[in-house]
This record gives sequence, C-alpha cells and structure tokens, in this order.
Amino acid sequence: MPKNKEISSVLIIGAGPIIIGQACEFDYSGTQAARALKEAGLRVVLINSNPATIMTDPDLADATYIEPITSDYVEQIIIKEKPDALLPTVGGQTALNIAIELSNKGVLQRHKVQMIGAQIEAIEKAENRELFKHEMKKVGIDTANGGFVNTINEANKLLSRMSFPVIIRPSFTMGGSGGSIAYNYEEFENLVEKGIIASPSSEVLIEESLIGWKEFELEVIRDSKDNVIIVCSIENIDPMGIHTGDSITVAPAMTLSDKEFQKMRNWAILCLRTIGVETGGSNVQFAVNPKNGRCIIIEMNPRVSRSSALASKATGFPIAKVATKLALGFSLDELTNDITGKTLAAFEPTIDYIVTKVPRFDFEKFPSSSGHLGVQMQSVGEVMAIGRTFKESIQKAFRSLEAGLDGLEPKNFNKGDPDLNRTKNLDMSALRYGTCFRMLKIIEVFKKGKSVEEIYRITSIDPWFLRQIKELSQIKKDNIQLLKETGFSDTQIGRLLDKDDDEIRLLRKSLKVTPSYKVVDTCAGEFIAKTPYCYSTYDKENEVMPLNGKKVIILGGGPNRIGQGIEFDYCCVQAVFGLKEQGFKTIMINCNPETVSTDFDLVDRLYFEPVSFEDVMNVVEFEQPEGVLIQFGGQTPLKIAKKLQMSGVSIMGTSPLNIDLAEDRKKFGNILNQLNILCPKFGTGETIDQVIEVAERIGYPVLARPSYVLGGRAMEIVYSKGQLIDYVSRSADVTKGHPIFIDQFLENAFEFDVDALSDGSHVYIA
Repeated sequence: MPKNKEISSVLIIGAGPIIIGQACEFDYSGTQAARALKEAGLRVVLINSNPATIMTDPDLADATYIEPITSDYVEQIIIKEKPDALLPTVGGQTALNIAIELSNKGVLQRHKVQMIGAQIEAIEKAENRELFKHEMKKVGIDTANGGFVNTINEANKLLSRMSFPVIIRPSFTMGGSGGSIAYNYEEFENLVEKGIIASPSSEVLIEESLIGWKEFELEVIRDSKDNVIIVCSIENIDPMGIHTGDSITVAPAMTLSDKEFQKMRNWAILCLRTIGVETGGSNVQFAVNPKNGRCIIIEMNPRVSRSSALASKATGFPIAKVATKLALGFSLDELTNDITGKTLAAFEPTIDYIVTKVPRFDFEKFPSSSGHLGVQMQSVGEVMAIGRTFKESIQKAFRSLEAGLDGLEPKNFNKGDPDLNRTKNLDMSALRYGTCFRMLKIIEVFKKGKSVEEIYRITSIDPWFLRQIKELSQIKKDNIQLLKETGFSDTQIGRLLDKDDDEIRLLRKSLKVTPSYKVVDTCAGEFIAKTPYCYSTYDKENEVMPLNGKKVIILGGGPNRIGQGIEFDYCCVQAVFGLKEQGFKTIMINCNPETVSTDFDLVDRLYFEPVSFEDVMNVVEFEQPEGVLIQFGGQTPLKIAKKLQMSGVSIMGTSPLNIDLAEDRKKFGNILNQLNILCPKFGTGETIDQVIEVAERIGYPVLARPSYVLGGRAMEIVYSKGQLIDYVSRSADVTKGHPIFIDQFLENAFEFDVDALSDGSHVYIA
C-alpha cells in the first residue's frame, strides 16, 4: 500500500525538557521521525521547548517552533501551519498527553487534523490502567490482582481484600512518577493520596506486590496490514519492584524457556491488536513468578519509549523511522531493512551477541536521597555495551558508566549508596534492597565465598545471572586472552598482576591479544551489513576493515548525568555535519543508547564502545585517523585527552595543554592575574592544612571545588573551618589527586556568560 495520499504535511510534538524518566531518547526518535517524513516527501512542522536538541535545529524540520508544549500553543501552530496530520508517538508522555487534550477539546476535529501512529482510543486504553486491565481480561491475558480507586475510602475498601505489600500506580504518568510500594497501613494512606495527586485523572491502581518476580519486555511493531514483528526481547536482571529504567537489563532475554517466550510473544501481539495500535512500535512488559511460572502482563506503551531506543540500538533496527513510515500507510513488507539493504523490515532481527544496559545515577548530588530504588524511576541516564558473552557485555557497560569503575568490580562505597561503607564483613542484608551499586556488592560477597543460593534468597536475581557474576569473581588471572574475552579492562588486569595499564597494553600486544571488530547487522551475519555499526570483542576474526580516505574520530559524551546532558550530543552531531562538509569521513565512539550520535546512519562508522582511554586507543590504532575531536563530548573526552596525546594521538582543535589551563583552577587563576583581569581572591591546596590556610587567608565564605569536574559536582559554599574540614573528607572520592580550589564567594553578585569562537588569532563574541 502506498503512503496516505491525503497527507502532505505532518506536525511532530516533541518531549520538552529533559526530566528523569524522559531523556534524550525522544530527541533520537523525533529526529529519526522528521528525517523519515522528509524522505517520504512531506512537509514537517515541529514544536519542542528544548533548545539543546538536534530535532530543534533549524535545518531539520521545515518549520520549527521552540514554544511551550501546551494545547493553546499547539493550536496556534496548527492554525498557522495547517498540517494534515499529527504524529504524537515520538515525543514521550508529553506528546501523548497533549494529543489527548487536543482531541478532547475538539482542536483536531475543528482544524481537520488526523492523528497518525496511534488513535486516541488506543492511547487511552493503553494509558488508562483500568481500561487496560479490562481489555486484557476480555481476551484472556492475565494481569495482577487489584483495582482502581479515586479516593482514600475506595482504597480502604479495596485493601480489605488484599495483603501488604501493595503497589500503588497513578494513571497517566511517566517513568513510574508517583508510583510507590506500601508495606503497612500508615504508608498506604499517605502514598495513595500522593498517587491521586500525581495522576492527571486522579486515579490510582492498587495491585498485589510482584516484588521478586522476573521482568521482561518485548518491543513490538505492527503495520496497517496486521503484520507484527518482535524487534527485541529484553530481560531485567533486577526483579520486579525496581522500575525498568533503573534496572540493569539484557537483550536478548537470557533465562526464558521457549514455552514462556512464545506465550509472551502471542500475548504481546494480541495486546497490540486488542488495544488498537494500528501502526508503529509499542513496548509490552511482562512479569513471571519464578516459583510457579505464572505469567502476567504489566503494561504497554503505545509509543516509542526509552526501551524502544535501547532495542533499536541493540539490534540496529531503526524503530522510530520504521514506525513513522508505517504511520504514513506503508507496510513492513514494503520497507527495506536499512542495515542490510536487502532484507525487508518485516524480517525479525536476530542478534548473535549480548547487549547490557546499566543505568547511571547521581545520588551524590542529592544528600537527602536514600538511594534505594523502587517503582519510581530515579536514573538520570544509561549506558549500553555489546559483547559476545554476558560477562564481556556487563563488564564493558560498567566501564562505560564513568563512576570510577574499570569494570564490574567491588567499589569503596561512599555517600550516594545507602548500604554504608564497605567493611570486611559486608552485611548480607545490604543486598536485600535495590541500589545503584548492588551488583558491585554481589561480586564482592562472591569473592568472600558466598554461594549463589544465598544471594538468590536475598535478591531474587535469577541464578543464571548470579552464576555468571560468581564466575567473574573467581576467574584465573594468568590467562590474558581469557580475561580480555570476559571483558576485563587493562586497568583491572593490571591490578590483578600488580602492573599499570600501560604495561598490560604492551604485554597483550606482544602476545597479539588485540580486539577484533564485529558488525551489528540485525540478521546474525546472514547478510552483509551496509551500515557500519561496530563493537569490539576478543576473538580472531575482524568483520570490518579500516575506512579509506581522510577520517576523523569524534568522541561522544557517554551517559547522560546531571550537568552533562543532551547538549553535548548536539555538539557531536553538529561536528559530524561540519566535518562532512570539509570532505572528511566521520567515526563516532559513544556508549549512550538514547542519542542521535549513536544512530545507525549518522556517521561513516559508529563504534558503540566505552569512551575510555583503552577503548578509544584501540579504535585509533585500528583506524589511524587524521585526528581525534575531543571538545564536543563534554567532560568525558577531556578526562582522557592528555593521555591520548601522550600516546601519539593527534588532538584536533584546542590542545590538552590549553584545556588544562582552563580546567586546572590554579593555572587559570594565574593567567587571570597575568592578564590583570579582576577576579575573586583564590588559592589551591592538596592537603587539608593547605586548604584551611588558603580559606583563612581569603576569608569566609569561600567556594570550595575540585578541578576537572562538571555541573558543580562536589562544589560547596563553606562558611567555617569545621565545615571546610568536613567538605574535604567527603570529597576525597571526587578530587582523586586533583587540587581543591578555594575562591572568595561573592554573595549577592550577578553572574553572566559570554560565548566566544576563536580560530587561534581572531575571536568572535557570539
């Protein structure tokens, strides 16, 4: 079937500002959708209020409105632009909620705008938990026991038929917002009230607790001919009770029997048909009771989601692009798979590798946070890693996190994790609750001789995963090839052999233990991929050769975190465009599955790898580029810039030496003095006595901060000597050998930014 001839222009609603639960995955999906619409010859109108996104770049859509995403503003844009259709499925919950509001107010009907991708009735059936449970019951799909309430009185009546703990979920919210677990009556009343307030429809679902059940997700795509494919299965390592966005997840699912998988597959397809998702992608979530095998459906998202972005990057299948084309009336058997250029989009992806996603948390910036994970999402970003085995994949993922880890290894826990500091006798009960570093404690207790059965009883993490972690904790240290195959970094191996990572690098190269590069091809190697999307592993066969011609490597920003977000992905993508204009081939290294920079067709070659010195240097040695661009990925590439240059890498743009002048607060302050530029009094210290001496010479209050950090991390206004001593002791893990910078704090002063560009001799003030 050809595309809908009635549609010549489409309005896309974006996701608005980055919030926990709705991050830059919607920049990726919105950008992919806009490009797909233009590819189909349509005019694209876009509204989004986030200026840091690629999708709001003036070159992407035909008309871009950076405006508040409210029904009034959207209606004014509809009146002015007269779009034929509205696509609400690539802008997260924000776009869906506005689409429902526009429909309920009669705006779409009044201006003859049709909805594509998902109809209002389908959105409401999926998003309204009561309607969803009702529809599932009609077709024989099992759901959790429970019911819906709008008041405390109704909640108490329902509770009389249930037992604690119970799950409380508000309707029409995103990222589990307002969701909670009540373990007793006092908590119950308070949490129900909060849930009613959080829900736009003042409705909450109260359900039996599924804590300890296994959780799975299927990414499903359906077209107007009722062709349905499962793009990817995802298994949560963390059991139910932790939001899927906060869970470590693996694709494909590892511990499902074929019988269980076929049941989920059939239910997922039936779910889409029952809800009425006519075209596009949906995420369907399931829970399985490990004690008796009972399987239930939890929920589904009738739109592109964070899990969709993960599934898309895990398989190479461009879900947002395909979903957009399907919304125009194309069918899966009319679209060619972009990865192979030969197979059809109707072919389900098959992958011959393991993908692991690990969330990134920034609890240290919230001193009052408990750090316990629950049904409400708290992660601020995530990383994804690809390996031939689960062990290799999860090690690479933890190395990608930029949390001071070189792989999956025990860590000296500090504030930001509620389970207290490590001791020789780590309390096993500390493993009972989900926390951001629970997996690191698990590997630690395995090193101390605990059994898989003991850990399973406490955590409910499937024994298959626990056995894998135990094997990692007990691996022999004298076989470098095996250590590299199981994901150990040079730094980790160096600690095992009492050598530094440079020595290990030289040793393994002398032993010819070097990475090979494989291609993500959606078809397990049956067809040659035409899109160069690669990952490293340690077997003997290379599936790619170095690119020919002039080429530049761009280092991405790694995981989103507070202080480093989507704006660095914007910069990296713009760098790609700029380099292509200059005739260079572009190579991207990044590990963030939510981003435009890791899209399958943006660059000439994508390496989905940790942005660490070891992994970047491996790619540099393989590709031999003209140079490496480090200044667009934020703090992530800057941290390794000096070591790259010392290893002979040509750094393009600002040199690491000059970056150091700006990043090292003492050197920067000295330059200001030389230039006779007025600035607050300052000084630096490396010991506590030096820091106190500087602060008392300047006079309190002072601003204390380490060099080489970003987003104000570990920065504090200090009013007394006692507070300063406390600050220095608490910041030890952040400063890590860098001096602490102390400068005069100017109370009640105004702050201004100036942006400038320089070619080395001329400066342009923006």
